[in-house]
Amino acid sequence: MSVHQHAAPALIIACPLITSFVLPLLGRWDRRVVLPVTLTALIASSIGSVTAAHIVLTQGPMDYFWGGWEPPWGIAFRIDHLAALMLLLLCVIALAIAIFSHRSILKERPDSYVLFYTVYLLLISGLLGIVTTADLFNLYVFLEIASIASYALVSLGSGPAVVSAFRYVILGTIGAAFYLLSVGYFYSVTGSLNMEDLAHLLPELYSSNAVRVGFAFFVVGMAIKMALFPMHSWLPGAYTDAPSAVSALISATTTKVAAYILLRVSFFVFEPQFFVHFFPVATLLTWMGAIAMVLGSILAISQSDLKRMLAYSSVAQIGYIVLGLGLANEMGLTGSLLHLVNHALTKGGLFLVVGAIIYRTGLREIQQLRNLARRMPWTAAAFTLAAGSIIGIPPFGGFFSKLYLILGAINSGQWGLIGAVLLSSLLALFYFSNVIRYLYLSPKSSENDSHEELLDEKVHLLRHDNVPLSMLVPMIILITGTIFLGLFNGSIVSSFIEPIVPESILQ
Repeated sequence: MSVHQHAAPALIIACPLITSFVLPLLGRWDRRVVLPVTLTALIASSIGSVTAAHIVLTQGPMDYFWGGWEPPWGIAFRIDHLAALMLLLLCVIALAIAIFSHRSILKERPDSYVLFYTVYLLLISGLLGIVTTADLFNLYVFLEIASIASYALVSLGSGPAVVSAFRYVILGTIGAAFYLLSVGYFYSVTGSLNMEDLAHLLPELYSSNAVRVGFAFFVVGMAIKMALFPMHSWLPGAYTDAPSAVSALISATTTKVAAYILLRVSFFVFEPQFFVHFFPVATLLTWMGAIAMVLGSILAISQSDLKRMLAYSSVAQIGYIVLGLGLANEMGLTGSLLHLVNHALTKGGLFLVVGAIIYRTGLREIQQLRNLARRMPWTAAAFTLAAGSIIGIPPFGGFFSKLYLILGAINSGQWGLIGAVLLSSLLALFYFSNVIRYLYLSPKSSENDSHEELLDEKVHLLRHDNVPLSMLVPMIILITGTIFLGLFNGSIVSSFIEPIVPESILQ
């Protein structure tokens, strides 16, 4: 089988998708087999992703045509350098969080254990399908699979989780409707849904009002899906009220894949000059990203709930990604993609840290975590390292992604954006240092003694971390990934990002 007709793209998706249909039957037979079967499916997809990445790096992009029907008539899957990077990222995160979630879900929602892993695999299948598909309507199908699964997972939380999930459903459906309308407009003027075919047909139609309206609908739909400020109202509740493992999963994957869709269509289905010159939304996206960076950070400062603080921090970090896309130059695009990978690993790790704290203490209010580092040193250290990456301290990946974004702003002559990046980083330093102050350095005082006593009672005066290895190791893997992203950012850029940068934006 030639590299241009390779089965790996289909197998990467098929493993978790088929397993998700089998898992409920296995769970009724014996619940103990649910986790091993889930991990087996995710490991198979991970092996397929590594294999695909190796083939792409050594031989070039690979395709798979369903039923042997070549596009534009048939449905095609395609893995290029960008898709290979996203597949590796999704598989690492999915595997780590699946391991972590075993004990977490058993404690938070033991009655939904089988349901959780069933829907979990459906979500991963949808995300992998979004990354590999080369067809706009097929992308919509996978987008809805992932969205419906994420709504269901959020609803498994306690308290106001159902309300948050309902808000997520409403806004997510609106975003999907905008995307579907855009696909309809594109098809009406081109008669094709294949991305590569559209890339050849659309340049002659850039002056068409239907194409411009379709692209506007597309941008709005993806802005809602990725929670770009001010269309972010579904995100804080969904991240805060979902079970701990779900918060980690959706924060690390769903909005990043939405950003991937925005990048894929804007840069590879359309040409960059379309949204820079013909239909200039690039400047709007850039400044929306800058506003999100600053206001998201300000909102994070005002939070007392640790999960909610991380949720608003995600609003700010999404701004960095969009800012780089809007700059539409080589440095900006590189910084955007690096920040996407960095934020996925880091924020996933941070939510796992919070999940471990909730698992062990039941606490999530920042002021109640005073001197937690004495009882949970590894967990506190993991939080501190991850905070360094979000802030942008070298040698973490966040430093290099922000450096590329600053270089992209310099190349575009937009000096105000540099100020926004620096200001947002300073605000991140403020709200993360406040949490770290409580974890390590908060002095004893009579007004805080009740928090100290409460924490002592919750962790039973533990002298060691006492977080199960199945929870501790995944969070360390994700956070360590941000260090490797920083140390080896040059290799990642040269291997996965430089080959896909459009020639029209090369400096």
